[in-house]
Amino acid sequence: MDMPVDRIEFETMLLGRHMSLLTSRGGGRLDRSAYILLSRIRVQGPMSIGQLHDAFGLDTSTLNRQTAAMLRAGVVDRIADPDGGIARKFVITDEGEHRLDKDRAENREGLQRVLAEWTPEEAARFADDLARLNRDIERLDGRPWPRD
Repeated sequence: MDMPVDRIEFETMLLGRHMSLLTSRGGGRLDRSAYILLSRIRVQGPMSIGQLHDAFGLDTSTLNRQTAAMLRAGVVDRIADPDGGIARKFVITDEGEHRLDKDRAENREGLQRVLAEWTPEEAARFADDLARLNRDIERLDGRPWPRD
């Protein structure tokens, strides 16, 4: 089957670029890594560096730098493992919850402006296709994202 892989690659590259253009450049926005890590911790609950490594496949040194920046920003705290394990875990602070909610709301508002001319059916179909693309990527990567 002849798949339009070149177009999909090109359009996903542009999508990544355009997503950052949908939102303001004002202060207080989370950086991309903090946004993604906080989103995962919110869904999964407190996570250790080892669990973040397993979830994202990132080097421990990269995760240490990212989580240190998040600690300095006050968006996470380190806590004892609620399950009694040895490793300390990262948990979202009230400030982290607030900033994540604020950024997500701004992202949704930007997308709503883009999709203003779309029918609800077109938007739902696009959301389903994006979810399928992400699930297939996760299947190949072996790191599924927890979904509700």
